[in-house]
Amino acid sequence: MLLSAFLLLSPFLPNALTYNTLSNTTLASLPSPGTDFDVRTGAILAPILVPRVPGTPGQTTVQHHFLNFFRTQLPKWNVTMQNSTSTTPTSGGKKLPFVNIVATRDPPWAKEGETGRLSLVAHYDSKSTPEGFIGATDSAAPCAIILHAARSVDEALTRKWTNVEASHDMAFGDMEGNMGLQILLLDGEEAFQSWTHTDSLYGARSLAEEWERTLNPATSTFRNPLSSIDLFLLLDLLGAKNPTVPSYFRTTHWAYAAMASLESRLRSLQLLKSSPNHPSKRSVSSRGERARNGNLHQRKEPIWLTEANKGEGRWLGGMIEDDHLPFLARGVEILHLIPTPFPRVWHEMDDDGEHLDGDTVEDWATLITAFVGEWMDLEGYLPMDSKGLGEGAGVEARHVGERERTEL
Repeated sequence: MLLSAFLLLSPFLPNALTYNTLSNTTLASLPSPGTDFDVRTGAILAPILVPRVPGTPGQTTVQHHFLNFFRTQLPKWNVTMQNSTSTTPTSGGKKLPFVNIVATRDPPWAKEGETGRLSLVAHYDSKSTPEGFIGATDSAAPCAIILHAARSVDEALTRKWTNVEASHDMAFGDMEGNMGLQILLLDGEEAFQSWTHTDSLYGARSLAEEWERTLNPATSTFRNPLSSIDLFLLLDLLGAKNPTVPSYFRTTHWAYAAMASLESRLRSLQLLKSSPNHPSKRSVSSRGERARNGNLHQRKEPIWLTEANKGEGRWLGGMIEDDHLPFLARGVEILHLIPTPFPRVWHEMDDDGEHLDGDTVEDWATLITAFVGEWMDLEGYLPMDSKGLGEGAGVEARHVGERERTEL
């Protein structure tokens, strides 16, 4: 990605579907990635923490890791690969292969061209220089976050759609009934020499161009795969401690605000492990004090999504060049989760697993999972289990559940 001086202001308001929140009890029950995010042995993250330069054996290994994950963990997803080739400024005229991995899960009754989708997006390639560069925040961790979120909601999608089919309430022509989930793992985001419009975004440009040409049946609700994207949720440079993520686009600020609300609720429930108020950050004596009298001084809570109440100020969506640009140019709505300023390790050799903040990565996974759960209207279908919760979170979740039942 690249910072540029261009500011993009869009005059269009979002055509948002109904957005239903998750209960606090459900938030407290969201599954944790646990050891899957261990940077040395984690089943999801560790295999991505290798150099992943397009056309190299390392990248092929990571592609196989992704495909095996879908085959074993998400077998109900439809997985395809979109292939392209291109020369680069450093390839000496040789064309390099670029492989985008596209995974989709739609309602079982959905017809072609009738499903609007939430697209979770990250690039999985790494820079060719400096040699051996890993790119843990850029973007191994975002890829792992997306895979965890998809696995966390997968069974809930099955339960919801099975229930809908059993009630014979399939809404074939209803936008809310035909919501699907999509993952785009994009190749070739990084420049090989220096960032230009032609030396960058190789995979994103190819996919956007192909999908623009690929037409659905003439009577379809959505003209092509691009128009079926309700929201292009792009994750990049996530995993460093204390990020600050602005709201970049006015037309998707409502979605940013919804995610910011989730962040606030998760913090109030003490469910974010990077928080100084999480039970794991408290001493044994302070936890005992809370258990005795229910009172404990709260430390200042950091906020990642800082612009929930943003008015008509500057919208900086055009300042950062990233994989969303070819899609934005074709009218796709973008929610860009990238910190400003960039992490200190950006494009440095120490952007590796050892310099990720494990709690922050896990918290992003929780937040993205919650957002997907709300977008896909999964309240009542996600597992209601407080197993593995921290001490304070479990107590608070039980109290929240009691209040919710009382107030119904």
